[in-house]
Amino acid sequence: MGTIFEYFFSITGSYGWAIVVFTLIVKLLLLPLTIPQLNSSRKMQEIQPQIAKIQEKYKNDPQTMNQKVMELYQKNNVNPMSGCLPLLIQLPILWALFAMFRNYPALSGVGFLWLKDLSKPDSLYILPILSGLTTYISTVIAMPKNVSSDQTMMNIMMPILIAWMTVSLPSGLGVYWVVSNVFQIVQQYFFYRKPGSVKGETDS
Repeated sequence: MGTIFEYFFSITGSYGWAIVVFTLIVKLLLLPLTIPQLNSSRKMQEIQPQIAKIQEKYKNDPQTMNQKVMELYQKNNVNPMSGCLPLLIQLPILWALFAMFRNYPALSGVGFLWLKDLSKPDSLYILPILSGLTTYISTVIAMPKNVSSDQTMMNIMMPILIAWMTVSLPSGLGVYWVVSNVFQIVQQYFFYRKPGSVKGETDS
């Protein structure tokens, strides 16, 4: 991992910008997996009113309700688990970055923008705020309407948890997370603007 950053540093002349470039390349490489996930998420938003009707119609029959919801997913090519794969792939990257930023001597004392040391937490707490805020924005954009109160609470707690974790993480990892989120938000903004075709429930 250090060799990769040294290469990007030789191009940009800055370890901070090397992190930015590395993040963008990772996001671009993940596009073949991210696009199907965004497509599925957009369709999930579009069929949410129909899901709500099914849940109301079969509220006393959970088995039939689940069956009807799954049929609706299949008709609209929606995979509720599609968002897991890009995240799972990024976990080893996050772990490798965490280890590198803590133990990479070249980053010690190296600043970027307002950050004084990329190997240490942000003493001004700006990065944790940005991490939580961008995570929240990305979550809200992807969140279907009329979700349950439990899901709404989860969507609030996750950004808070991310912000809290970033307080003690190396700033370099926070930069990666924020840039990754901003890229994701831009993707979502343009992708969700495209109208989709929604197929309805077949009564039986």
